[in-house]
Amino acid sequence: MIRILRGLAHKYFSDEEAVILFLLILAGVVFVILFGSMLAPAIAAVIVAFILQGLVTKLNRLGVPEIVSIIGVFLIFLGVLIGFLFGLLPLIWSQVTSLAGEAPRIFREMQSYLEVLPEQYPTLISMEGVNAIYNQVTTEAGRMTQWLVSFSLESIPDLVALLIYMVLLPILVFFFLKDRRILLGAISRMLPSQRPMMLRIWHEVNLQCANYVRGKAVEILIVGGVTYVSFKLLGMPYAALLSLMVGLSVVIPYIGAAVVTIPVGMIALFAFGWGSEFIWVMVVYGVIQALDGNVLVPLLFSEVNNLHPVAIIIAVLFFGGIWGLWGVFFAIPLATMLKAIFSAWPVKDKQTST
Repeated sequence: MIRILRGLAHKYFSDEEAVILFLLILAGVVFVILFGSMLAPAIAAVIVAFILQGLVTKLNRLGVPEIVSIIGVFLIFLGVLIGFLFGLLPLIWSQVTSLAGEAPRIFREMQSYLEVLPEQYPTLISMEGVNAIYNQVTTEAGRMTQWLVSFSLESIPDLVALLIYMVLLPILVFFFLKDRRILLGAISRMLPSQRPMMLRIWHEVNLQCANYVRGKAVEILIVGGVTYVSFKLLGMPYAALLSLMVGLSVVIPYIGAAVVTIPVGMIALFAFGWGSEFIWVMVVYGVIQALDGNVLVPLLFSEVNNLHPVAIIIAVLFFGGIWGLWGVFFAIPLATMLKAIFSAWPVKDKQTST
């Protein structure tokens, strides 16, 4: 056992720089686990600034002065944030509360659909199983409705904290963009002066994660926007809420699309029944998903090393188990970052050491 550990240490940690980097990564993970919730605005601001920096760099290449690029990109971000907070968010919240109010009617219709199944498929489905599913769904829906009713009273401290975060976030994003070189220089002074491996890993991580995160941001906007316009034209109720869900579902490949199909299909069924309108909604939704997977994703992520579906599922389970919803949301970027680190990590073979 000791011999095996020595062999692994010699293969992966024979370089002093690799040991330092490993300790830095370990300290960073522990720091995020212990203080991640406390520093959530700063972490979110770093991610947003990371996304916006790509646009600033492109404007600089076009000859726009850096300070003008930073201010212009920041104003665009501020406009999008204000539009989301005062335009899209109230609309989504109104649709959520409206959907909660419509829940009893939806469940009565769902019960009528379910009661027919045992008659049509007596060998596969029993009335007891249908009743068990219906009772479970109605119980969970009742809890959700009760939470929505009590939300305004119980979550006032959370709303105040959210407002503080919304004020801090733009300020932090601006300074991260404006003083990026100063902040990176301060960090680099704490690292070894000779760090070729760290620079190589940083370049790989920056390339992979930057392309992935920025590409996902564009994909969310395109998929969510096209879904909203399509659902509005088809007369689909709760179009804003469903389009937000469809847009965010692209963050988790395979799993997200499968999960969000259920509410889209259910609301379309209860709104239109088994008619042609329901078929049109599902066909248009399927076309959007097909174009996203076969056209948009290859176009946006041509420079990113795609993860295997098994790696994606494991990343979602692992990081979701550690950090909950935020872990699920950032599982793929974190997995992409780990893959970039592993691909650039120095490995010393026995042949080279002899």
